[in-house]
Amino acid sequence: MAHSLSAKKRIRQNEKRNARNRWRKNIMRESIKELTDKILHAPLKEAEEALKAAAKIIDRTASKGTIHKNQAARRKSRLAARIVARKKAGQLDAPPKKK
Repeated sequence: MAHSLSAKKRIRQNEKRNARNRWRKNIMRESIKELTDKILHAPLKEAEEALKAAAKIIDRTASKGTIHKNQAARRKSRLAARIVARKKAGQLDAPPKKK
């Protein structure tokens, strides 16, 4: 347990930052899950719009220092590659759902 005032303050600050970072990461993960779902089950236009929204959230998360900028770039690149792969496969409309 911290004894000095400055150490106690650091603990309070770390708890606040940890909560804020967890919140940002959760928002980012939710947007990526939504995008992944649209890549698999929605028309391509919807998936591309979701990619723009997810990229914006990923960039914001990186700019706040929650994730590293290289990790943000890697995530965006991989998500965009999945959309490009779907374009190359010629699946412009929603792909058939598997039963």
